[in-house]
Amino acid sequence: MALINEADVEVKIPVIDIRPVNPNAAQQLLAAAAGNGFVFIEPWETGIEQEDVDKMFELSKQFFASPFEVKEEVSISSNKAGKNYGWLSQGVEKLDPATQKRPDVKEAFNMGEPVGDELQQSLPRPLQPHENTLIEFQRKCHRLCQRVLQQFAVGLGIDEHWFTDRHDESRGPSGTMFRLLYYPQVDGIEDGVDIRAGAHSDYGSITLLFQQRGGNPGLEIKTPSGEWAPVPVDPKEHLVGSAHDDTSAERPLPILVNIGDLLEDWTDGLLKSTVHRVIFPEASSGDRYSIAYFCHPLDEALLEPVPSDLVKDHALKSGNKLARDGKLITAKDHLMERLAATYTVK
Repeated sequence: MALINEADVEVKIPVIDIRPVNPNAAQQLLAAAAGNGFVFIEPWETGIEQEDVDKMFELSKQFFASPFEVKEEVSISSNKAGKNYGWLSQGVEKLDPATQKRPDVKEAFNMGEPVGDELQQSLPRPLQPHENTLIEFQRKCHRLCQRVLQQFAVGLGIDEHWFTDRHDESRGPSGTMFRLLYYPQVDGIEDGVDIRAGAHSDYGSITLLFQQRGGNPGLEIKTPSGEWAPVPVDPKEHLVGSAHDDTSAERPLPILVNIGDLLEDWTDGLLKSTVHRVIFPEASSGDRYSIAYFCHPLDEALLEPVPSDLVKDHALKSGNKLARDGKLITAKDHLMERLAATYTVK
C-alpha cells in the first residue's frame, strides 16, 4: 500500500491492491474509509482495463463536442419518465445550493443502470452505435463496486454478502448512475463565485471516479480542519525518476473510490462521506473530463445500521445516530430528497 504524501498535500490517500495477494486489503480499505473517505484502487485485475477507460473518454469527448441540438434531443428535461437520465447543460446543476451564487460550470450526461441488455433511455446519436460498449463498461464498474463492498463487510466483521445483497441488480432497481462529465475552460471566471462543481458529498454507497493521465486537475477534498486539499490525477506521479518509478505511459491509472452518504448512514458515521469539489486550478488551463460511476443500493433497501460491533462501538463513542433521529427511510427516498435540493431551473 502506497501513500500520497507531498509537502503541499494535507491529506494522505492510500493506494490499495485489492487482489488476493494482499491479505490486508479489507482492513486497509476500512481504515481509508474511516479516515478521509477516499482511496485509490490499484487497477490490476479489477476487470477494468485502461483501454476500456480510454474508450469511454473518447466517446465522452465525441458527445460533448456535438452540436447543441444533438445534445438537446436527450436532455433531462425531455425525459418523459421523469428519471434523472440524459444531458444536463450548464446552468442546470448546483451542487452546493446553500452557498453557490451561480450554478456549476459543467455539462453532464447521466445514464441509469442497464436492465437486462438494454439501457433505460435513448442515447444521443454519437453514442448509439456504442450502446453495448457502454453497457459492458457499467457492468464492469458494478462488479468492481461489489468487490469493494464485500471487502468492507469483511473489514466490519459482518456477513460478506451484507452489502452486496443490497446492491444486487437482479433483485430490483436502484439509483445507480453512470455519468460522463465535461468541465469546459471558459473566460471571465470570477474567483470565489464560479466553480466547476460545488462542494458536496456523493449520495450513494461508493463512487468510482476515472480521470485522464495528463488531464486537467481541480478535484479537492475538505479536510477535518475545514481546509481544501487537492487530489492528484495520478497518485504515483511523485515517483517519477525514483527507484520505485512505475509511471510509464502504459501503466493504467489507479481508480479513485470515495464513500457516499448512504454508506456513512449505514455505518453510523464510521465510514466518512467526505465533502469535495472541483475548482478552476490556477496553474493550468483547458477542459477537464472525468467519468463517475455512482453505486447505489436497491431502491427499497432500508438505511438501517449494519450489524457490526465496530459500528456499534463507534456509535456509542461518537454519539452518532442515523439521520432523522433514527427514523428509517429507503435508499430511494434518500436519493429523491438529495436530487430535489440539487437541480435549479435556468
